[in-house]
Amino acid sequence: MLMTNSTQVSSFTLVAYFDTGRLRYFCVMILMSLCGLIFFTNMSLIVVICMNRSLHEPMYLFLCSLFVNELYGSTGLFPFLLLQILSDVHTVSASCCFLQIYCVYSYSTVEFFSLAVMSYDRYVAICHPLQYNSRMTANKVVTLIVLIWLLSFLLNVFTLSSIVPLRLCGNTINKVYCDIPSIVKLACSDTRLNNIYGLLVSTFSVFVPLILILYTYVRILQVCFSGSKQTRQKAVSTCTPHLASLLNFSFGCVFEVIQNRLNMSFVPNMLRIFLSLYFFTCPPLFNPVMYGLKLSKIRVTCTFLI
Repeated sequence: MLMTNSTQVSSFTLVAYFDTGRLRYFCVMILMSLCGLIFFTNMSLIVVICMNRSLHEPMYLFLCSLFVNELYGSTGLFPFLLLQILSDVHTVSASCCFLQIYCVYSYSTVEFFSLAVMSYDRYVAICHPLQYNSRMTANKVVTLIVLIWLLSFLLNVFTLSSIVPLRLCGNTINKVYCDIPSIVKLACSDTRLNNIYGLLVSTFSVFVPLILILYTYVRILQVCFSGSKQTRQKAVSTCTPHLASLLNFSFGCVFEVIQNRLNMSFVPNMLRIFLSLYFFTCPPLFNPVMYGLKLSKIRVTCTFLI
């Protein structure tokens, strides 16, 4: 339970939802279709990678971890959205709200860490091809995947522990799901420590991976410009899906940051809702299609199974 000045906040009201009338069932059908498509595409590629020994290579194992994270993020959001749309009262208990915050931020952290590790894998493959097998051993790949998930989950345990003790002066959240900025805005206690901690966590979970990605791609570009046509073709074919995934996910995160930092009341409510859900829906839909189409080994294996 969270304490305000005189009352306990046991639940939060999500005011971004609006009465859709008869359209609510149409919205539910769209969400269920999206959810089904996300689960089918991601699960299919997970099964393909796990069942085919020729795909037990570092790049595909990292992809498998990425697809698992897409399922994790979607599971933390879609059932909640469906229940809220079907309900006439858009409230969520404090415990469920904090659980959702944990899912939202751990999903985002795993995504950024995974994209950073995948860029390192491409850097070794393109810039040091003769040392690739010695650098990217099976043990190292497993260790990196475990670290991605372990660090992400531990980091967000500390993130959550910093907002749970806050004293709140209200329980109204102007979004369709719970997030940290919305809770901090309700606080009537000093939040300077939360802001400092949030900056440190963002630096470690977002800016550090982005710096690593930027460094690896600068080195890859240097090799491409000085290398052969075959080297450039290999770089383009393997790096294009990764860059597309990074830009797609970053695009959604930028929208989320803008909404949290600026007054977006002039933006239509439907558009604000879509933008806030972008990085939960578009990357899980986009990534399996992009990698399935661009990576020949996955494409050939899927074609053979069909």
